[in-house]
Amino acid sequence: MEESELAQVKQSNVWLQGITRALPVMLGYLTVGFAYGVLAQEAGLSLFNGVLMSVIVFAGSAQLIGAGMIGLSMPPLSIFATTFIVNLRHLLMSAAIAPHLREADRPWPPAQLTLFGLQLTDETFALHSSSFAQGGLSRGSYLISNAFSQASWVVGSALGMLAGSLLGDLRPLGLDFVLSAMFIALIFMQLQSHRQLLIALLAGVLSLTLAVGGLRQWNVIVATVLAATVAVVVEETTCRRT
Repeated sequence: MEESELAQVKQSNVWLQGITRALPVMLGYLTVGFAYGVLAQEAGLSLFNGVLMSVIVFAGSAQLIGAGMIGLSMPPLSIFATTFIVNLRHLLMSAAIAPHLREADRPWPPAQLTLFGLQLTDETFALHSSSFAQGGLSRGSYLISNAFSQASWVVGSALGMLAGSLLGDLRPLGLDFVLSAMFIALIFMQLQSHRQLLIALLAGVLSLTLAVGGLRQWNVIVATVLAATVAVVVEETTCRRT
């Protein structure tokens, strides 16, 4: 077989590998993206703006929060601050995966690193972390998995926005509970001790208390900062005693 044919076979294998790995994520993103699209349409976003958010932001929880806050006509600064805090976890994910992308023998070009970072999500992070633990795959496979994952999210968002006006009342479908369900799932996935459970409950109680007390626009942010501060203090105190 000639070199050109070998290169074509190798390239096709990379595409197949990337798409196959991303398939479970793609199926999930189509569903949750659809739910986001419906909620975004219900919140008053245009088709263009709703889909553009999926292209530029590409962060499920942040988009669901943003759409909900836009629907409540909350101040832009509050929306920016809330979504920024929600997405801070991406800094930790990027830091954890960066050493695998900067190997001395085959460092990634800056353009590919930027593209990879922009399309990194909770699900693709888990997907790539498992492959790195097993020795890693080709660079193209990772980029293709990311690209098709985001494409499925964008398609789901567009379909949800197009169908949103036809669905009418969302309550029978339970789509208005998608955001809460997503965060509950994320919390339970991260809880590894009774201390973390108590901190999570503390954040929820503080948020509800602040909301009832009238701080409805900043209750989530303030509760998150206060609960995180308590967690740091407890962790440092425990470390000093041991």
